[in-house]
Amino acid sequence: MKKIDVKYIAVFLLGLSTLISCKKSFLETEPKGQFQQANYYSTPDEAFAGLAAAYSPLVTEIGGMDASYSDPRGLLNSGSDDCYAGGGGSGDIANWQLFNNYQMTAGAGPQLAFWGIDFLGVSRANTIIDVLQTTTIAGLADATKNRYIAEATFLRAHYYFDLVRLFKNIPLITKTLAPADIYMQPQADPATVYTSIEADLQAAIPNLPATVSGSELGRITQGAAIALLGKVYLYDKKYTQAATQLAIVNGTPGGTTAIYGYHLQANYGQIFNPDNKFNSESIFEWNFTPNQAYDWDHWSTVKGDVYVQMVGARDYSGPVYGSGWGFNPVTTQLVSAFTAPYYGSVKDPRYGYTILNMDSLVKVQNTSYTPSYQNTGYFTLKYAPLNKYKATQGVIDLNYPNNYIEIRLADTYLMEAEALIQGGGDATRAAALLNAVRARVGLTPVAATMANIKAERRLELATEGHRWFDLVRWGDAASTLAFKGFIAGKNEILPIPLTELANTKLVQNPGYAK
Repeated sequence: MKKIDVKYIAVFLLGLSTLISCKKSFLETEPKGQFQQANYYSTPDEAFAGLAAAYSPLVTEIGGMDASYSDPRGLLNSGSDDCYAGGGGSGDIANWQLFNNYQMTAGAGPQLAFWGIDFLGVSRANTIIDVLQTTTIAGLADATKNRYIAEATFLRAHYYFDLVRLFKNIPLITKTLAPADIYMQPQADPATVYTSIEADLQAAIPNLPATVSGSELGRITQGAAIALLGKVYLYDKKYTQAATQLAIVNGTPGGTTAIYGYHLQANYGQIFNPDNKFNSESIFEWNFTPNQAYDWDHWSTVKGDVYVQMVGARDYSGPVYGSGWGFNPVTTQLVSAFTAPYYGSVKDPRYGYTILNMDSLVKVQNTSYTPSYQNTGYFTLKYAPLNKYKATQGVIDLNYPNNYIEIRLADTYLMEAEALIQGGGDATRAAALLNAVRARVGLTPVAATMANIKAERRLELATEGHRWFDLVRWGDAASTLAFKGFIAGKNEILPIPLTELANTKLVQNPGYAK
């Protein structure tokens, strides 16, 4: 809207890059200053840079869009029952704290980061789509152009899916706008937004590659688009369509998917290992890199995984793990979820790959750490800072190499199982999908019920940023998050940012003062 589109219609690429070297992973780029859209897009390299700009909000703008750190894992974990906000105190990264306590107002909260990043992505996607559909670029093959359009169309759908889930009532903009028109955009019916998202993904799928490799790792594939379409259908309560799409990427439960080659990793802990990026379970993965050696002067353009630094224990003095900033301490509710179905010291097998019991560790090691705000003694392990992955150049805090797998195969197994149960589909297949996820970690089969699917998603995907959305769409958020102050009928969505309401047609969401 006005804070994003005016800026990026006039000046399209801020700190963006030229064509990526074949020796680098996708989006490992060098900043090249500002480019005016009017005299850009004359070469294939410039078209590719425009596509890279549409990808960039996934991993870059989270470092500085709202002058704080806005990684969706941290924000969404803070709002869920997986984690608290934590950090150095009750005011440390205020947006995380406000989401944690459900004290968001129109002027304060995580909404500006989410809104700004996602609409920035929409604006950039619209720009490159419009340019490629209306401009002849010498040397750009039709197949390549169509692929770029498909990738940008996926990205627009992805950003809008986040926006409609987070805000519900949003403007739907699918083309570049003249500055005078930006302020006149009304909020669309959420059903219309879902229809647009679904249409974008359907249009993108045929022109995306089945697989990618080498320097293209991190770029969007058919499997990613089909999986996201299935997920969108699930949230849109189109259960039959959701199951149909998700079955394409899932294949035979426990087996290897034809064409795309997806299969569950044998070792659950290896899913999150930085040495095992883009593994067989990864469907859509955000690529972070330590190779640019960024320092604090590059906070708003950093491409390392700062979330790793965020969740480490403060002032930790032992081996193996690096010292961090103490954010997102794990709740005792999540610890109980891993231990309640068992007896004594026996835990769900995924516990040891998900939660780090720092209090026990320092006792054994005779080491120490400084308890963070809201400390429970339990820390997020999937993204924990490990000394062996510390950067050797630049600021260590900003340059961890860990990737974020936003969509992985176990997630799509459980989504398809849910769609089958909710839609009255094949219960036998639903059970096979659910129990393939359990069998991977040595657990015995259970019945394919919604209660069991919910419990499995909780443990399989803990701290990966899915829990808050799950609770809201299931209608379980009010009861589950009551201990954090969640208000039914209000906190299922975020407020429209106050800065977006002035001189526009936007109306504030219910329950939030203007």
